[in-house]
Amino acid sequence: MADALILTSQDAEGHPREVRLSSPDKIVWPSTDQGRAITKADLAAYLQAVAEPMLGGLADRPVTLQRVRGGIEGEEFYSKNPPKGVPAWSRTTEVTYPSGRRHPQLVVDDEATLLWTAQMGTVTWHPWPVRSGDNDRPDEVRIDLDPQPGRAFADVVEAALGLREVMLAAGLTPFVKTTGSRGVHVFAPVRPRLEFLEVRHAVIGLARELEREMPDLVTTAWWKEERGERIFVDFNQATRDRTLAAAWSPRILPGAPVSVPVTWEQLAEVRPAELTVHTVPAWLGEHGDAWADLHAAPAEIDGAHALWEADLERGLGELNFPPDHPKMPGEPPRVQPSKKVAEHWDEQGRRVEPEVRRRRGAD
Repeated sequence: MADALILTSQDAEGHPREVRLSSPDKIVWPSTDQGRAITKADLAAYLQAVAEPMLGGLADRPVTLQRVRGGIEGEEFYSKNPPKGVPAWSRTTEVTYPSGRRHPQLVVDDEATLLWTAQMGTVTWHPWPVRSGDNDRPDEVRIDLDPQPGRAFADVVEAALGLREVMLAAGLTPFVKTTGSRGVHVFAPVRPRLEFLEVRHAVIGLARELEREMPDLVTTAWWKEERGERIFVDFNQATRDRTLAAAWSPRILPGAPVSVPVTWEQLAEVRPAELTVHTVPAWLGEHGDAWADLHAAPAEIDGAHALWEADLERGLGELNFPPDHPKMPGEPPRVQPSKKVAEHWDEQGRRVEPEVRRRRGAD
């Protein structure tokens, strides 16, 4: 087994850089029926093969690193703080988290930094939907279509095509990619004018509009017990500190599937499980990058935000935030509907303490 492998690459300014890859023969993805095991060196070779389009979605953005120790069957963890030993040619950018806490995150601008993150055990790269010059105003609308058990990929495709029409009607230009799992990610470039909360509201507007048009297929229900077999339109992927796997990024799943940009025409034809670290370089060579022009013509988000405003007039308000976020104004109770006791909550969704309930009973 080789002790180390020296990779020759370039930084963002085109300067040659060397990246030391220790234990290149270490297995990251064990072998499966779909292909042989994938080593650390194999992953590095894959990243070099897809670096140009992959950096199109990573560069100039804060990136959260999904890392492993001992391959994907070992310990998994997320790095938001830059790992120790960041190369001198790399950079960071400071971001604000939902708690108000601020700290730097790594920016992956170049192939050399990308390879270095692989040396540090990264298997999936999660870029924020913002640019480093303004980390509070997203330049991408991102929606995750998450199928519940019982739904086939063809159902997800149907929902994605419906979402495409809703987004087009709102003045957006949607792009689509496989997730590397069972769902689909739909992105749209927007001018970075609104802050995270306002963008999230615009996404909720789009999600509710799709739910009205396809009520038997999709849902905005936050609680799994209310979703049934419908496809969840995950509006919370537009929330601060929520990220999706980068385009061309492998996933921490058996067989090393990859999240691959496709055209809308290709979506119904692809088989996501066949798009892996083994096969994607050849697939890219044959089909090219469907997201090469993702940010060529960013749109205004006003049409989507108007859907949110219209729902407010209909009496529809805020939806649940992720559990690690502070409680937000107007947010529904953070308790499963099946466990909710009506008398324990007021009309604004705030929990009523026991002594208050006793006084109400005495009245």
